[in-house]
Amino acid sequence: MRRAAAALAVVLVTAGTAGCSAGHGGAQARLAGRPSPPAGGNTAGSPAARGFSLVASGDVLPHDSVIRRAQADAGGEGYDFRPMFSLVKPLVSKADLALCHMETVYGPDGGPFTGYPAFKSPPQVAAGLKDAGYDGCSTASNHTLDDGADGVRRTLEAFDRAGLGHAGSARTAEEARRVTTYRAGSAKVAHLAYTFGTNGYPLPDGQPWAVNLTEQKKVVADARAARKAGADVVLVSLHWGTEWQTEPDATQLALGRALTASKTGGRPDVDLILGTHAHVPQPFEKVNGTWIVYGMGDQVAGTMINYSDQVDPRGNYGSIGRFTFAPPAAAGERWRVTRAEFVPQLMDLDAGRVVNLPEALAKDPGRDDYATARDAIREAVLSRGAAKDGLVMGR
Repeated sequence: MRRAAAALAVVLVTAGTAGCSAGHGGAQARLAGRPSPPAGGNTAGSPAARGFSLVASGDVLPHDSVIRRAQADAGGEGYDFRPMFSLVKPLVSKADLALCHMETVYGPDGGPFTGYPAFKSPPQVAAGLKDAGYDGCSTASNHTLDDGADGVRRTLEAFDRAGLGHAGSARTAEEARRVTTYRAGSAKVAHLAYTFGTNGYPLPDGQPWAVNLTEQKKVVADARAARKAGADVVLVSLHWGTEWQTEPDATQLALGRALTASKTGGRPDVDLILGTHAHVPQPFEKVNGTWIVYGMGDQVAGTMINYSDQVDPRGNYGSIGRFTFAPPAAAGERWRVTRAEFVPQLMDLDAGRVVNLPEALAKDPGRDDYATARDAIREAVLSRGAAKDGLVMGR
């Protein structure tokens, strides 16, 4: 089903327009999911320094048909999202750190649950994500305030129960000030998340911190605060871009360049940008020595209708980004991405499953529909020349 057009602008140093993005603030480190590495464990050249692999994926957007599928997978009693992610679970669970993007908020236990245009998803989505191997998700999107402060609270409570970290929305001012961090290898990894707007829904009264709205200066300040709090790697999730457009828009290009150029003491403030919102796979690109994923497309969604009122299969295409980080070679240097990969995926509406396309085609080369989707995703992902910087398709 068609989503609302982006209506708000991302605030840059100079004004610009965007498709869907939000923000996160804070300086005090918070551990979510895994314990922090021991003090001194990340010293360059130290025997204790260990690299890590990161997996990140696109929008989880449960439309009515997706909710019905989860109910059927539960045998009609409740909702079970674990089967939906079962075919990508081997890929996700192998990563040292796996992050998703939770586009919607959760309704109360037992419902009612709704799809487009104001989403209230079953809280069992969180258990499905955890079972698949995710450690946490960005929660800042244009749908974060679809059910006001109650929706934010229920969503983050469900994440807490499932043991998932979250970044981008908050229940209290104190929670909004914290930096969400994870341990991966011997690194302390900070995750920040932002959205361009909230589809016209106002921030709850007295809660200006409920969801992080994208502003360049704020993103940089938050990244520097995370670094000051001990983060070795800073990941930034941005809900941005123009829906149904493969090419990154002017705001994405400008903000991406600015964030990747920002440095403190010669060290980049941001180590990787992970984009969502456009509903179609967008390119990966290395800018100022830092990888940007402009958009990973949808991981979970129902039948998608584009702005021409046509069913658009691209709305069920996505990419999973997989990046291998190595410790710095010398003191004061950054953690380096030594391998960059993308894995094409498809939400198979007939099967009700998210499919790892290269893996599925290795088992059944005769699936022309899967081959068509894989090729379209590959073309989009590589369309800004990322192959020359070493990006490869994985499985």
